[in-house]
Amino acid sequence: MNDLIYARSQMGMSLAFHILFAVAGITLPLMMVIAEWMHLKTRDPIYAEIAKRWATGTAVLFAIGAVSGTVLSFELGLLWPGFMQWAGSIIGLPFSLEGFAFFTEAIFLGIYLYGRKIVTPSMHLFAGIVVAVSGALSAVFVVIANAWMNYPVGFKLQNGMPVEIDPIAAMTSPAAGPQVVHMLIASYAAIGFLAAGVHAYMLLKDKTDQFHRKAMAIALAVGATAAIAEPISGDFIARMVAHTQPVKLAALEGQFDTEDGAPLRIGGVPDVKNRVTPYSIELPKLLSVLAFHDPNARVKGLNDFARDLWPPVLLVHLNFQVMVACGGAMALMSTWAALLYLKTKRVPDHVLFLKCMVLAAPLGCIAVEAGWMVTEFGRQPWVISNILRTHHAATPVPGLLIPFLFFTLVYILLSICVIWLMLRLFSNTNPVTAPVEPAPEGLSDV
Repeated sequence: MNDLIYARSQMGMSLAFHILFAVAGITLPLMMVIAEWMHLKTRDPIYAEIAKRWATGTAVLFAIGAVSGTVLSFELGLLWPGFMQWAGSIIGLPFSLEGFAFFTEAIFLGIYLYGRKIVTPSMHLFAGIVVAVSGALSAVFVVIANAWMNYPVGFKLQNGMPVEIDPIAAMTSPAAGPQVVHMLIASYAAIGFLAAGVHAYMLLKDKTDQFHRKAMAIALAVGATAAIAEPISGDFIARMVAHTQPVKLAALEGQFDTEDGAPLRIGGVPDVKNRVTPYSIELPKLLSVLAFHDPNARVKGLNDFARDLWPPVLLVHLNFQVMVACGGAMALMSTWAALLYLKTKRVPDHVLFLKCMVLAAPLGCIAVEAGWMVTEFGRQPWVISNILRTHHAATPVPGLLIPFLFFTLVYILLSICVIWLMLRLFSNTNPVTAPVEPAPEGLSDV
């Protein structure tokens, strides 16, 4: 049992570390491309400097993400041989496609970083667009594989093993679409807010700094748009979970009894022993509305399921509450930013807003981490829902404590180095005094 705990802890720690680089690899290239486009449109050298900084950040995070992603690939085989033996032939295709997207991103990132003075402006912009698209596609294919684990399709069972495998059907699991959309939007919101918070902090020191003002405008536009859209994608996720993983929905809400017109709970600490969720604020019938779009719909409670099929209710519920709270705060900040912009027609620079933006900067990353905890813990005790139990998929090899401690230390040191590098990269301003240039001839080709 201890080895199972270490296997799960090491995989969880690796995923928690890697996911932040994954979301940065989705969002930073998009912001980089927007800055590049603004430079081509306006010939403002500040936008060129912003694009260069974000491109450098993309390169640093891409390198670290490649290392942590490679570690995860080995851990899948070494720590979870039962899972790979059972599912490898079914979800091998999305993992292979993720590899193609990864190499495409690497090639065009090289062109973007080193080809600025070699290729035409339109080709340079195109290279950045390919980096942004391929970075998003990498995430899409990985999330598709995870969605299949939550709702496995595309095969038939024969003697406990899959036969008549259809990889395309597996990739189009009913859980795939909602999870992919939710993850992409969460990524844009998380990194957009994080970058906007860094630049807001610098603006508090000097409101005349045009570099940080323009950079915050781009980051906030990306992050705020995504943060407002995220609750909409959350509605699709809620309905998908209600139909495909009812025990997970019950754990999310601390719902022990089956109810018609079930309430939505805000807060609360599930008491598994007594099967109640005290200290929560209950909004009548709202869970039934969100899950089934029917105020009187029946929501199954945990008591309808065998006790050994329950996920860790306290962990799932609390992480879900953290995710929703962070998402709600970001949506409110985004609405505030939109109202300030509509009122002033300029990037919000009110002192109180900037201070709140700094405080809100990490909320998206916290929400992403909490959301993945909900996804993975909420599926327990299954690694493949209703088919393969987690303890059957883990390696039987003992002695996993030492590699767990080693990789934990390595990830902590890497995190410190990355944070230091990124703060140096984005907090310092190199004054840009070059005059505005006329649009290049190649712009007409964009």
